[in-house]
Amino acid sequence: MELKIMTDKDLLFFDKEWSSKEQVIESLVDSLYKNGNIDSKEIFLQAVLDREKLSPTGMEAGLAIPHGKSNVVKKAAFAVAKLRTPVSDWESIDPNNQVKLVFLLAIPDTEAGSTHLRLLSELSTRLMNPNYLKRLYAADNTESFLVALDEIEQEKVSATPIGDGPKKKVLAITACAAGIAHTYMAAEALEKAGRELGVEVLVEKQGANGIEDEHLAARIKEADAVIFATDIAPKGMERFNGLPFIRTKVAQPLREAKAMITKVLENPDGTVNVNEEASETKEEKKGFFSELAAAILTGISYMIPVIVSAGLMIGIAKLGAMPFGLVQEINQLEYATHSNQLLVILHHLDKFGGMIFKFMYPVFGAFVAYALANRPGIVSGFIGGAFAAGLHFTFWGVEGGVASGFLGALVLGLTAGYVSKIANEKIKLNKNFQAMKPMLLIPAISVLSVFFMNFYFVDPVFGALNVWLTNVIAAAESSGALFLSSIIAGATAFDLGGPINKAAGAIAIGLAADEIFPLTARVLAIVIPPIGLGLATVIDRYVVGRRVFEADLRVAGNTSLLLGFIAISEGAIPFMLRNPLLTIPLNIMGAILGACTAVILGAVQWYPLPAIWGWPLVENVWAYLIGLAVGAGFIAFSNIFIRYALLKRKERKAVS
Repeated sequence: MELKIMTDKDLLFFDKEWSSKEQVIESLVDSLYKNGNIDSKEIFLQAVLDREKLSPTGMEAGLAIPHGKSNVVKKAAFAVAKLRTPVSDWESIDPNNQVKLVFLLAIPDTEAGSTHLRLLSELSTRLMNPNYLKRLYAADNTESFLVALDEIEQEKVSATPIGDGPKKKVLAITACAAGIAHTYMAAEALEKAGRELGVEVLVEKQGANGIEDEHLAARIKEADAVIFATDIAPKGMERFNGLPFIRTKVAQPLREAKAMITKVLENPDGTVNVNEEASETKEEKKGFFSELAAAILTGISYMIPVIVSAGLMIGIAKLGAMPFGLVQEINQLEYATHSNQLLVILHHLDKFGGMIFKFMYPVFGAFVAYALANRPGIVSGFIGGAFAAGLHFTFWGVEGGVASGFLGALVLGLTAGYVSKIANEKIKLNKNFQAMKPMLLIPAISVLSVFFMNFYFVDPVFGALNVWLTNVIAAAESSGALFLSSIIAGATAFDLGGPINKAAGAIAIGLAADEIFPLTARVLAIVIPPIGLGLATVIDRYVVGRRVFEADLRVAGNTSLLLGFIAISEGAIPFMLRNPLLTIPLNIMGAILGACTAVILGAVQWYPLPAIWGWPLVENVWAYLIGLAVGAGFIAFSNIFIRYALLKRKERKAVS
């Protein structure tokens, strides 16, 4: 593919009288916004300016490559400016650089491995070639510039080997915050310098495309030294234990590549030992709440496939049972040995989906802990999630293990992660006993911590909450229909299949079994939140002019909508975990509003059939559907309006 598809005539500017770095960047950001490449110029501008603070984006020979990475970038692209008057104060790797040619790269957060990001990487590499750059300077209009973008030639290099004997092999890792420009330019500079010195230099790029040209064990075994040219902590540093190394900023190879190769072979900083170098290899510390949010997002991202796969298995089983009129009965034990083999398969498929659901919270807890403590946190996080999912155990003859749901999984996952992280940092052992730490000490300490946290805090707190809500619901039996409907609907929508939901279900089904009160509010409150949140993402994608949901939540929204129609409310859990203070109240209000609307209009459902195939059994089904539409619509539009307002407030803060 050609680089010219990454830009547009409206993104190319010639002979502009932009006199400062800020004016150049703001003008190019504005052009990307007007061209539809980014959703918000304020947020993207702030991302570019934040990147400017990390290291110089001015290069040499009049070139500058500012760039920003943000979720407001719809698709990777670049804008270009050729200036009439050079900018002399643009921070550059060459102190005397007079910036005349500026490439502004727009990098999305979620396109790792895409063709567009690979092309931006290719552009960064080509800009290291003086002849290529010369042709770009010679182009004086849009057409000739676009042609020059894709004119490349092979560079001829003469080698002057270092030392005598076999050819030396140096490995390198390059990585910058945004993962495009400096990452690939530094790699190209090191490889070029290696060819000129007669040294084989192999570079692993840890960038926006993920890890490229990864150094595997066989290559590392043959290497003489390793260079870490990174602005962030390199991944997998322990692979190089025992090799001589040097550590620099990612921009340093752009001006000192030959000197770096010579130094690592003749006078290295030391020998890689991950434990000794741990303090030097960590990323810049995040704030507590940023770290917390990143851990939760990691847990959600790994949990979503579990929810989707479980829901699909159950959905396929229920849909397959519809022609037999056995949608609700298919999970009963007698169908495990039914004479109809199709019903046997559907029964086991339904049970299989239910089994997969049990892994939802263990996976969530494991990867919350993993995000905080890396591999040492996985086991204890998984065990914490298993407690939250309702794993029962006997402790001194007392049965324990309240199903504390997503809040319990969150608390226990964070406990596992932070305990494992602190233990890993604080426990110091002789190098001969280092293997004991990840294999014995950290798991023992973190699993015990999760056990006591669950036994003395999570079980009692969420168990007491469960009992209290059960009593509240039971006490409402003699109250008016709307009040009782509100209590049942609100409790059902609160934790989407968790213990409070189940308490509401037990009371509601008991009332229905005694023909005291129908299940209308209960069954509506099961489907309204997932359908409402799924509908919100559809409206966000196709109706609203800008995106208020992140890309991964838009994907989760499709699943939530599908699962809502087959009465699996867990499809909405990713939204709840991402922003519980917003999502939980809106779910409760939407469920109450929809349930009460249906009850007022005369809808009655006595059967525990919330899925779409149960709707024909509702008395006054139109009232039921109106209630569903009111509740789901409230959740959808209130989510969009509130999220949009929060996004605008964030933009105003970014500008100020």
